[in-house]
Amino acid sequence: MRVLCFAMAAIIALTQTGWAFCGFYVATGEQPLVNKASRVVLAHDEQRTIVTMSSDVSGDPKQFAIVIPVPTAIKRDQVRLVKPETVEHLAEFSKPRLVEYYDRDPCAPPVSPVAAMAMAAPAMAPAGGLSLSRGVRIEEQYSVGEYDIVVLSATDSAGLMSYLSKNRYRIPAAAEPTIRSYIKQNMHFFLAKVNLARFKAEPGAFLRPIQVEYSSRKFMLPIRLGTVNADGPQDMIVLALTQRGRVETTNYRTARMPTGADVPLFVQQQFGQFYDAAFGRAVTDQGGDAVFLEYAWNIGAIMCDPCSSAPLRSDELQELGAGWVHPGASPWRPSGPAFLTRLHVRYDRAHFPEDLQLQETPDTESFQVRFVTHHPFHGTLSCPAGQEYKQTLARRISAEADQLAKLTGWLPSVIAGSMEATGEAAP
Repeated sequence: MRVLCFAMAAIIALTQTGWAFCGFYVATGEQPLVNKASRVVLAHDEQRTIVTMSSDVSGDPKQFAIVIPVPTAIKRDQVRLVKPETVEHLAEFSKPRLVEYYDRDPCAPPVSPVAAMAMAAPAMAPAGGLSLSRGVRIEEQYSVGEYDIVVLSATDSAGLMSYLSKNRYRIPAAAEPTIRSYIKQNMHFFLAKVNLARFKAEPGAFLRPIQVEYSSRKFMLPIRLGTVNADGPQDMIVLALTQRGRVETTNYRTARMPTGADVPLFVQQQFGQFYDAAFGRAVTDQGGDAVFLEYAWNIGAIMCDPCSSAPLRSDELQELGAGWVHPGASPWRPSGPAFLTRLHVRYDRAHFPEDLQLQETPDTESFQVRFVTHHPFHGTLSCPAGQEYKQTLARRISAEADQLAKLTGWLPSVIAGSMEATGEAAP
């Protein structure tokens, strides 16, 4: 399920996939880098924002640096490293999910609602020493873990481009107009480069996500630079933690992904392909310029229904920047609200010419993307209720196939073939 999970088994692996943020990547060698996808965790409270950055980059970690526009000059004590598994846990906990139910024997005596819930048992489907150029100034310079970090200010976009080029970074020419617009907004540039010697000395072979804290009235994500060296549309997952309510974009439409639909059983074996197709269809239906809500829940008070993984502990929420959360009655019941919003955007330069402007809303309504599969009852259906069940089942199966075609755009004949291949009665 690459669109949602982004190679969960190998986060930031040196030999496979590197993770960083939604800025842009500058290569130091001839091997091109392709920015495909990113995950960003935001902990936002009033004017204080803590951003944890991880993304999917194809290339050797020793051959790239990360350039991120930030609203202030980030100092050493504002930068931390986060365990990859903590970001992974938050993404896993909030991801779209598939539940399954088993039909009861229609000829059996009725059961109480409590017993029926137990029988249903829903389950989850699975940079120091750089030379300066005109108009460029080093505001901060330090090291954090395996990263060498330089924070720059600039008054001239050509000077910044020259600065990076002189220091052996291959900059896409298309980046210059976007850099110029950030300079006009008095943004700074956060440059993080892997120090290979320290990276090899660190335990494990993983680059850790970088976390940056700042205070600013701007609550936004700079996505425009992320399109500069992309070879097509990119996916970004925004995981926002707040105290009061749901986060949404203010300069693009925030649409809700379809949820609650019944789908055929074979989707259990193809859930990644199914959701990729369903998300792509939703993007097209919304004109390609919407941001999609996939999850909104106060995980500090009420858990998910159902959960796709174990709930996050209070110390994990604190690590991700939710400093207002403290241990409660149990590690999985923190004291204080922790409202989690998951936004999913597939963006390119044509449909998203502006950075994402965000706001926290007072909306605390719970929402999650979930799809449902039903296992038919197999047994003797000699009673009148059993005969009625067979007719209802045929209509339900047909409706599930129709719903799947609408969600994904898959051909009915392909859906029918997949249902027959897995032993499910095709409509």
